[in-house]
Amino acid sequence: MKIRLFMSATVLCATLLAGCSHTTRQSDGRPQAWLQPGTQVTLPAPGITPAINVQQLLTGTFNGKSQSLLVMLTADEQKITLAGLSSVGVRLFLATYDASGLRTEQSIMVPQLPPASQVLADVMLSYWPVAAWQSQLPEGWTLTDQGDKRELRNPQGQLVTEITYLQRKTMRQPISIQQHVFHYHITIRYLGD
Repeated sequence: MKIRLFMSATVLCATLLAGCSHTTRQSDGRPQAWLQPGTQVTLPAPGITPAINVQQLLTGTFNGKSQSLLVMLTADEQKITLAGLSSVGVRLFLATYDASGLRTEQSIMVPQLPPASQVLADVMLSYWPVAAWQSQLPEGWTLTDQGDKRELRNPQGQLVTEITYLQRKTMRQPISIQQHVFHYHITIRYLGD
């Protein structure tokens, strides 16, 4: 199966734009996402402390093309809410992940984009503690923090995802996500600081 991933993190949130104003619900609880072709992971539980409430301008690059998207991310002990906005502030999509599963509201068609679970995987890989991922990763996979970097490696030791951080106020925040297997790069600019 050939997996086509366009961008990551919350730029990939545009994945939620694959239909015309409807809601989808994943009934099997926690969603799964691809780490690399042939390898999936079940996402950790949605709760996180301390809470996250950020507005971001994300620029994703894939196959030499760039796209930007305004994103609002809110996460707390109960749920994650991710909203994508147009450049004029119109809400394009909304994704919510909580104890009942993943729900998406979509309003605009965008072709060749991955599912919402892929977006959540990048968001959660960036923000959730390494300990939250340890029991979720397939055998032989590692997720480690080294200085201002977080690295996800497959059982062969190949670097799959590399996340770069910047200490902002009291929080370590991701500023770049490089996905080496699916070949996309996301830069994250925080708004409202």
